[in-house]
Amino acid sequence: MKKSILIVEDDERIARTISKGLEELGFETSIAFDGKIALKLALGNTFDLFLLDLNLPELNGYQVTEGIRRAGIETPILMLTALGETDDKIEGFDKGADDYLVKPFDFRELVARINALLKRSSPLSDVISNELIVADLKVDLDEKLVYRGDQAIQLTPKEFGLLEYLILNKGKVVSKEEIAEAIWDQNPGKSLNVIEVYINFLRKKIDKDFEPKLIKTKSGMGYVLREE
Repeated sequence: MKKSILIVEDDERIARTISKGLEELGFETSIAFDGKIALKLALGNTFDLFLLDLNLPELNGYQVTEGIRRAGIETPILMLTALGETDDKIEGFDKGADDYLVKPFDFRELVARINALLKRSSPLSDVISNELIVADLKVDLDEKLVYRGDQAIQLTPKEFGLLEYLILNKGKVVSKEEIAEAIWDQNPGKSLNVIEVYINFLRKKIDKDFEPKLIKTKSGMGYVLREE
């Protein structure tokens, strides 16, 4: 059974990005863009976890947390915020939050914290595995394993990082500049030839001997991973 997460974030771009990434991993997500709507959804529906931004319109994250706990709901709450001061964290914990993640954060850390909270709250239930799947391509983020069908594929760390990035952006064209910044921490002004080289490495390993082909080139724009 899929785990359901309520994402409460007033920045629509961030909310949609988190939602897309979590759904790729098999979670069900709902989104609220302000605290008042979030509290209404939390009190009227059943979720397995709340992903809650602190600075929200209408009601802030502390107020939403208080309202949830006052209603007797013990669902785990993971707070997301740009406020990283110890006093802010202590107040969040005092209001009933279970964990705290400071922006900006690595998506993989977010998933790890979500899984840890779900295991803690439901030790006998199955937590969604940290797996990405597209067609017959399966990527295990925990064990760093890649398969197409039943065939294991060996990737270097950079190739693995590139594949993970493409899958998390499945269906979206990403430019060489975006890949360079995300995977190589490289300034876009520097040579981007290495991106093309690694795309070719990846294609030879995950596409050459398999169908369907997953990595597409959009001339002059970048690359996209998708099923036909």
